[in-house]
Amino acid sequence: MLISVSLGLIVGIILALTGAGGGILAVPLLVFGVGIRVAEAGPISLLAIGMAATLGAGLGLRVGVVRYKAVLLMAGTGMLLSPFGIWLANQIDNRWLGIIFAMVLFLVAYQTFRKANFHHLVANKPPNEHTLPCVLDTNSGKFVWTAHCARTMVLSGSIAGILSGLLGVGGGFVIVPALQRYTDLVMQSVVATSLAVIALVSVSGVASSVLVGNFNWVIAFPFCVGALFGMISGRLISSQLAGPQMLNSFAIVSALAAVAMIGKFFL
Repeated sequence: MLISVSLGLIVGIILALTGAGGGILAVPLLVFGVGIRVAEAGPISLLAIGMAATLGAGLGLRVGVVRYKAVLLMAGTGMLLSPFGIWLANQIDNRWLGIIFAMVLFLVAYQTFRKANFHHLVANKPPNEHTLPCVLDTNSGKFVWTAHCARTMVLSGSIAGILSGLLGVGGGFVIVPALQRYTDLVMQSVVATSLAVIALVSVSGVASSVLVGNFNWVIAFPFCVGALFGMISGRLISSQLAGPQMLNSFAIVSALAAVAMIGKFFL
């Protein structure tokens, strides 16, 4: 129990400093720290990520930057497919599931490093509204819904949902780039909308795991208590530590965790 609380505290601090995407380190911490399988660690990780995402989404709702219909469309498909991802995780050998997770960790490390060091280049590049599937109406501030836009949202939500169930990740590394690439939303709205999707998809994944009896409450409860305290503590120091240096550190740790996962299952 003490180990679970300690690991949760670490994850909570990382979530507070880096956002919901930081929860991806929960699975390797549980795998190495408690010695459970990736398929068992996934749902526990998903619960911690869902807690952080719910907090962030709530703040976004207060300031009115969450795009509700986009959330419902992406989260709806994600929630339907998340249980399939959980089922799939239990069919794949733990070794290969660990390798898949390591590949995702490498991807997250690359995305985080790029965000920390080249974000100004992306931010200063004006979007070509004529080629974007989802564009906001200048008068209402809401999306102009087309078949192309709806398909894009459904596909993004589907991928995020499957990966959430399969690996216990929130799917933010899918949703955020998709919203940045295929919509003209400002970054604040991208993040808030993504967090709302992650929160809903996480609920589906955790509920599915509980229903099929694949949820370890003995580890999950102290882990999530630790994560909650970690999030509260991390938010108090986030303004002093957040920035490119923190993101670069997270990218390095993610890459090292990926190497460790490969080493554990191949060596």
